[in-house]
Amino acid sequence: MKRNLIRTTAFVRAAKRVLRKKPAAVHEINETLHILETDAFHPLLRTHKLTGEMKGSWACSAGYDLRIIFSFVTHEAKEAVLLEAIGSHDEVY
Repeated sequence: MKRNLIRTTAFVRAAKRVLRKKPAAVHEINETLHILETDAFHPLLRTHKLTGEMKGSWACSAGYDLRIIFSFVTHEAKEAVLLEAIGSHDEVY
């Protein structure tokens, strides 16, 4: 099922910061977002629920040490993915 991706301002700022540090990551991020849009539980993403302070959110892998934090939401009466954060493991957790 295809879901819309909704980018928060925090996600956009974090993505710009990541791409300034690692410009080559643009391909991995775009590929991950495409897969996330079509199948949020694709094995390549290693999608998993978060606990603790981040309970209710999910995380997926966008490369060796790059994670995307997101939530499933309803937007315009359709399922959507709210992109919350992106960064290294230490930056987002």
